[in-house]
Amino acid sequence: MKKIIIGILVAVLIGGGYFLYRGYDTLSQLAAFYDPENITTNFRAVHKTFPHSVVKAGNTPYALKYAKTNLPETFTFNGEERSVQDMLELTGTTGFLVMKDDTILFEDYYQGEREDDRHILFSVTKSFISALVGIALEEGKFDSIEDPITKYVPELTGSAFDGVSIKNILHMSSGVAFNEDYADLTSDVNRMSAVIGLGGSLDDFTAELTKTAFEPGTFNDYVSVNTHVLGMLLSRVTGESVTDYLTRKIWQPIGMEFDGYFSVDGENVEVTMGGLQASLRDIAKMGRLYLHKGNWDGTQIVPEAWVDASMDTSAPHLAPGYNNPKSETPFGYGYQWWIPVEPRGDFYAAGIYHQFIYVDPVNNIVIVKTSANKGFNDPANKNQKEIQSVMFQQIAAAMGGINDTEKGE
Repeated sequence: MKKIIIGILVAVLIGGGYFLYRGYDTLSQLAAFYDPENITTNFRAVHKTFPHSVVKAGNTPYALKYAKTNLPETFTFNGEERSVQDMLELTGTTGFLVMKDDTILFEDYYQGEREDDRHILFSVTKSFISALVGIALEEGKFDSIEDPITKYVPELTGSAFDGVSIKNILHMSSGVAFNEDYADLTSDVNRMSAVIGLGGSLDDFTAELTKTAFEPGTFNDYVSVNTHVLGMLLSRVTGESVTDYLTRKIWQPIGMEFDGYFSVDGENVEVTMGGLQASLRDIAKMGRLYLHKGNWDGTQIVPEAWVDASMDTSAPHLAPGYNNPKSETPFGYGYQWWIPVEPRGDFYAAGIYHQFIYVDPVNNIVIVKTSANKGFNDPANKNQKEIQSVMFQQIAAAMGGINDTEKGE
């Protein structure tokens, strides 16, 4: 029983790109933090308890417009009509926002969430990191994503990442053997949680991984340690922390309304695989940035070519669809962004417990969802990610067609 409990705890902390607070030094404290009765409050209070850095907002937040309307009442999945509201409740939604370009059509908060709460994004963080990699490349901070990561992060020489290209790491196709069996106390993911929990170094832990599972660039295997390697790359080539680079290159230029927070490890290094915390509207601004291919009202923040390449799933192991022998998921995968099973030019960022930034350029829609889904680990709910992506597609199609002249305050 103890083995199972520890496995479950580590699964929610690390498995999808998450964090473990070094101050929690007992199993009971960890269990209390992730207890279903506590997660709703805890997911919006991470920065109040955990060590973190601050992603400073500027003095002039970008003003979003409002033209509120109602959500569609239903959507269809596998031929069955479902209630949108029921799905929001079932998945523990804490914040939900639909925006057409810079105009918010729907914004609501649930379970005590407020507009100024900074919710933990978990693996949605990965998509922010991808944007920073694209910016650093454009700035000439490093030469090419075809380069081996060890050209810029030499401490990974001799590790499983030795010689692996940055591109394959972006694609979750590094080939690193990383055991994420949460019930195995000797697994890599459990050892990783112990390192962070004891105030250790994720950099050191990553450099000690030596085993490979497949040839890089041949199989899509979602392993969160890959994104930590991208964080190592950013800090080495920019000469500054990921927090400072994010502040200068994205947070302030697009006018985030509130400070963001980044959980850190024992060496004050950002947990880039899942530690970012932000408000609902500020998360939506990231979606708007990608909606316009990295351009923010005439200023190119993220290179357009990088945004396009981030959604390219032309390689067989990255393509969406069921029964892909080269992928462990039916979803497509780009540079730390997901592609729906049946794409319509849309894409999304996703994190455990159902955090999302969904972007539909065809309908000019961004959808943001924060959640604290108490039933996330129930096997009966294993397809909720796909169901919600389909729901987003239908909401975007319905609300993207609203005539501007028909909107009202």
